[in-house]
Amino acid sequence: MKVLIVHAHPEPKSFSSAMCATAADALRSGGHELVVSDLYAQHFNPLASAVDFSERRDANYLNYALEQRHANGAGSVAPDIRAEMDKVLACDLLILNFPIYWFSLPAILKGWIDRVFTSGVFYGGKRVYDRGGMRGRRALVAATLGGREHMFGRGAMHGELNGMLKPLLQGTLGYVGFDVLTPFYAYHVPYLDATERTEILVRWRETLAHLDSRQVLSMPSLEHFDDQFRPLTKTELEFQPVGDIDG
Repeated sequence: MKVLIVHAHPEPKSFSSAMCATAADALRSGGHELVVSDLYAQHFNPLASAVDFSERRDANYLNYALEQRHANGAGSVAPDIRAEMDKVLACDLLILNFPIYWFSLPAILKGWIDRVFTSGVFYGGKRVYDRGGMRGRRALVAATLGGREHMFGRGAMHGELNGMLKPLLQGTLGYVGFDVLTPFYAYHVPYLDATERTEILVRWRETLAHLDSRQVLSMPSLEHFDDQFRPLTKTELEFQPVGDIDG
């Protein structure tokens, strides 16, 4: 299996970085091919702008998605974007490894998605969800956070983590066609001792060893919608919103 880990943490000695290193060791030991994109280490530029295209469809007005489509056809995508696109398109499994900031993902990772998941390649028109450009591939989110586990879930103070990350899990990974595996969350990380951190890393390694049995989050299927994306009938909408699945 070809695996791409996209790691987004500015501190090499962080627990998030330890999770990345643990994953790399576990996957290589399991005989998998591995590529790691360490976004901070490689100084990845997260800003989507006109300089991302060496040739413009419309030099007077920037519609970023339409310029992405044009650039993919014309071969005028910026080299740093093309390099990351090639990594994603080559992988069987994408792992996003990051700390949760403000109920969301770090800006550098959001920018990586904005620039790399290009229109016309990863999605476009009716090429979404189970017809998206990454159908047949899997994605796994591995996130660290400071909150305790009991602070998340139905009826808990912050609600469900999967619902919190719905823009990523469904609106990004599911939308472009990935089979999105149930995320791996490491809770209360800044306040754990060495033994507790080791226990999480052991569970993380075990998770990676049993990916084939990990639950896939339910996503919409285009067979339940007409050509205008209107639902055919309420009874046919069998998918569950991401937020209704306990992380």
